[in-house]
Amino acid sequence: MATWSEFAADEPRLADGIRHLMQQYGPGLGYLATVRADGGPRVHPVSPVITEEGLFCFVIDSPKRRDLERDGRYALHSFPPEESDDEAYVAGRARPVTDPARVARVADRAHAARQVDWRLFEFTIDVAMLARRGGGGGPASQSRPDVQVWLDPTGAGGACNGSTAPPSVRPGRRGRHARRTPVETPVPVAVPETPVPAP
Repeated sequence: MATWSEFAADEPRLADGIRHLMQQYGPGLGYLATVRADGGPRVHPVSPVITEEGLFCFVIDSPKRRDLERDGRYALHSFPPEESDDEAYVAGRARPVTDPARVARVADRAHAARQVDWRLFEFTIDVAMLARRGGGGGPASQSRPDVQVWLDPTGAGGACNGSTAPPSVRPGRRGRHARRTPVETPVPVAVPETPVPAP
């Protein structure tokens, strides 16, 4: 399991791209997927906080907090930008931050309300993905995204070894690095119209 800082030191440009999409509207915004007690997925919007220390999220008393306390696996996806179909994704394990000084530093940085019943979680990273589709104004189906994927080679966090990461990005013999993957997009096929006989 890599911290955000370790990931960013290893792949700074990829980390900057993901940070930009997560913070494109000012405060962090993303969709957090957690694992329910019955094994099913749960998705909620959240406000992730990215600092030099790591990737964090303040989570109030809620089903998603109980999910993270019971089973730390998570996936975090950026909100869609207005001008493109670019997307960012990270997955790994969430762990509660128990050091009061660290909690206070992150709370000050994020202007977190002290009177709210929240708990701070740090998100470690097993896989990170950034897909850029240009934004040239054409239909998304006609553009070929440039996809960069980073994998933690240890795979110790479980996200890549479980069900969180898609099979195409599960770790194999690749090291800790980003790779660019051209992704094929379906091309619309013109179907000739069948003439309808006149009555």
